Amino acid sequence: MLALMSQLYAQDAIAWDEDRSRKGIADLLAAPELGGIWLIQVDGATAGYLVLTICFSLEFHGRYALLDEFFVEEQWRSQGIGSQALVFAEDQCRLRGLNALRLEVAHENVRALELYRRRGFDLHDRYVMTRWLDNLC
Repeated sequence: MLALMSQLYAQDAIAWDEDRSRKGIADLLAAPELGGIWLIQVDGATAGYLVLTICFSLEFHGRYALLDEFFVEEQWRSQGIGSQALVFAEDQCRLRGLNALRLEVAHENVRALELYRRRGFDLHDRYVMTRWLDNLC
């Protein structure tokens, strides 16, 4: 999974720290009530991965999921694998009684944006903002 994460972070020009990624994976696996991590397998090969985390929002009437990370390797794209993985993610949300599934997509990732639109995701006219807290930096 770390190799796939490094590809995703490089693709999206996100700073990547292997040690922090290892810790984040371990923390999430140790607390399944906070979400889950799944590898996407095709014919015995790992084609990608997805990470769902559980959040809470009054706007979404309670608990919802964030598709925190979703990556399909280039050679597996445009074969319906991403769509199937999103159906799986939606099913996981329903099993957990969640009200919505949210995600972020880079503005220039038109291919992913179109996939998400086809799967029924709405584009919001909002900025995503982050404030790193001192103890997390």
